[in-house]
Amino acid sequence: MPAAGSGSRMQADIPKQYLRIADKTILERSIECFIDHPGIKGIVLAISKDDAYWPDIADKFPNVITVEGGKERFQSVLNGLKELSEKANADDWVLVHDAARPCLRRSDIDKLMSTLSQHSVGGLLGLPMADTVKRCEGNGAVVKTVPRHDLWRALTPQMFRLEALISALEHALADKATVTDEASAMERMGLQPQMVAGHSDNIKVTHPEDLELACLYLSERR
Repeated sequence: MPAAGSGSRMQADIPKQYLRIADKTILERSIECFIDHPGIKGIVLAISKDDAYWPDIADKFPNVITVEGGKERFQSVLNGLKELSEKANADDWVLVHDAARPCLRRSDIDKLMSTLSQHSVGGLLGLPMADTVKRCEGNGAVVKTVPRHDLWRALTPQMFRLEALISALEHALADKATVTDEASAMERMGLQPQMVAGHSDNIKVTHPEDLELACLYLSERR
């Protein structure tokens, strides 16, 4: 779980993963999605070396392993995977989940794991695009309308074999390529991840209004 970002787009005084939804931080709620799942053997959290907030909640998660995060998201993921490689087998499945997605449903984790258990590559949760998609110039001027047929929004968790994902991310790092998620790193290796439909409430808290929406989703679920 990469959690080393500053969350500058939230315009908050603290990293967004430590903002609160009711009585818990976003990060606590994201970890709790996995902490007691029978199919999860361990959790590695990548945090900033200057993180001053994790110690306040670390006692709640004594079995969570922490590593130093990287400058970019995929570097944080790679650091976490290398830590896992000392404890897991090369062909073990790993899930990578954004720390800022606290509304993940247990049923979506189960669906992802069961759907991909025999898949040769792995895959990710996603949502088919429902809105009309526009390609724009830097100033916001519309260049063209992009057909949304077969377009999906990528969500997390994303699920791949440990060694294969490490290799894909290391290749991206060596090539100085920008990869925004694990699936794109696997795609660079000529592989085809499988998309698995998830729920639309699995939102990523990025802007202030997202926090309000996450609060609403979780309060309704309770």
